[in-house]
Amino acid sequence: MNRKRTFVHVHLVSDSTGETLMTASRAAVARYEDVEAIEHVYPLVRSDRQLDRVLAEIEDAPGIVMFTLVDPDILTRLQATCNELGLPCIDVLDPLVAVFQSYLNVQKASRIGAQHELDASYFRRIEALNFAMRHDDGALPDNVDEADVVLIGVSRTSKTPTSIYLAHRGVRATNLPIVTDLPLPPNLFEARRALIVGLTASPERIVALRENRLISMNAERKGSTYVNRQAVAKEVTYARKLCAENGWPLIDVTRRSIEETAAAIVALLSDRRYGSGGLAEDF
Repeated sequence: MNRKRTFVHVHLVSDSTGETLMTASRAAVARYEDVEAIEHVYPLVRSDRQLDRVLAEIEDAPGIVMFTLVDPDILTRLQATCNELGLPCIDVLDPLVAVFQSYLNVQKASRIGAQHELDASYFRRIEALNFAMRHDDGALPDNVDEADVVLIGVSRTSKTPTSIYLAHRGVRATNLPIVTDLPLPPNLFEARRALIVGLTASPERIVALRENRLISMNAERKGSTYVNRQAVAKEVTYARKLCAENGWPLIDVTRRSIEETAAAIVALLSDRRYGSGGLAEDF
């Protein structure tokens, strides 16, 4: 029996990039199995003219309105229109900011896009992204300890997207494919600072991903060990054995999203730093 889906318009109004709103909205919608949000995203709303367009679209497609706005005039107009239309209008950061203000007993900064200023953290993320792109798919740096993390695993275990996601959190990541009977590069075993993490998945999951890849490439699948269930199972076993022998942590990504995998790796980095007697870096 097909379950009926409920669609809701969600208007996300921001004087900055809107990323905070999208994250909060999607996290809330994810808690409802049969609800799907139709997102209307309005970034960089900083003038009355821009707000006029936003208000017109809200009137045309009524729904939930979420915002992160600093300008009091724009904020007042948005709230007044939502009140007239009988629509919920939510400042997603207000409860959190209020707690910080009460606890710290300091005034909040009223700067548009303050969280996106070009500070040291921003440049660290850009450098980490450049590093990940330069050292993708086996292109390890000569000094492997230039990396914070080295991801290893057989083909189709999400090494590259995980590296890129980690880079957006300021983590310098490189990745290396594990191929049965092909020795790993010697400099991998010279790592002292870099955290080496194995990624694995069920053979069924890997075969499905590889078959999809071959289809997209119009490549021949018949007789290929690349998608042979037994051959893939041997690859997975070989990779698991390598990690066990060298004491490298192993993460099964079969049912994990890229975000969850990255979060587990960041936790491993933090554990290592605490264990060494230093404070964990904030990634």
